[in-house]
Amino acid sequence: MNFRLGMVQMRVEGGAPTRNLARAVERIAEAAQAGAQVVLLPEALDLGWTHPAAKIAAEPIPDGEPCRQLRDAARRHGVYVCAGLVERAADRVFNAAVLIAPAGEVILHHRKLNELEIGREFYATGDRLGIAQTPLGTLGLMICADAFARGEVVSRTLGLMGAQVILSPCAWAVPADHDNLREPYGQLWRHCYGPVARDFRLWIAGCSNVGPMVAGPWQGRKCIGCSLLVGPDGEPLLAGPYGEAAETILYAEIAPQPHVAGAGG
Repeated sequence: MNFRLGMVQMRVEGGAPTRNLARAVERIAEAAQAGAQVVLLPEALDLGWTHPAAKIAAEPIPDGEPCRQLRDAARRHGVYVCAGLVERAADRVFNAAVLIAPAGEVILHHRKLNELEIGREFYATGDRLGIAQTPLGTLGLMICADAFARGEVVSRTLGLMGAQVILSPCAWAVPADHDNLREPYGQLWRHCYGPVARDFRLWIAGCSNVGPMVAGPWQGRKCIGCSLLVGPDGEPLLAGPYGEAAETILYAEIAPQPHVAGAGG
């Protein structure tokens, strides 16, 4: 079944969960109003990726306040919501993501497997990988750098599991003095997404936030959007604007392809 995807390239303020969640809920409503059936939001949208607040302010999934607000929004607008959240699980903190069904239940819960070295101070290594069969197709979930794990093992495993669409909350950052005219951002993601999408005839959508990184190991860098959708032929179909103020919602019509068993070998 074809569906309309909304990719929410929103500002995320480090350590400001109340404002970030209010912004996310507003954008979900806007995307739903525009006809989106699946709404994809960025990585760690509640606290900001590698913000030190992770150590004290992370909340549980599915019943912590950040996830509850997103579940309520999914239910209120009758859409699937995919979002990155910082998760507290007993004495550990994870860089996590959820896929929430229109009835408000979490149907996928991922924990980032391939965290960057600088993120390991804040997040434990993930322990799960999964897909969800929905009326819109079979959806898989990964987070940002999971896409460039050696040999694209995470995304290829999702392909082998039957994913027709992979949703990836992201936080794509560059140094403060990055010159996008001289060094256009995004080649890394096109290189990682394209071959997997082509081999398995699947879609991959990566949605990044925008805004300055105000604390943590990459303080002073800026998240710059450039959200990316790659189609089953491995070619980019949609790219978000570049810039730390480049908030937007990108829309695309997704046509899930039949599963290609054993591809990519």
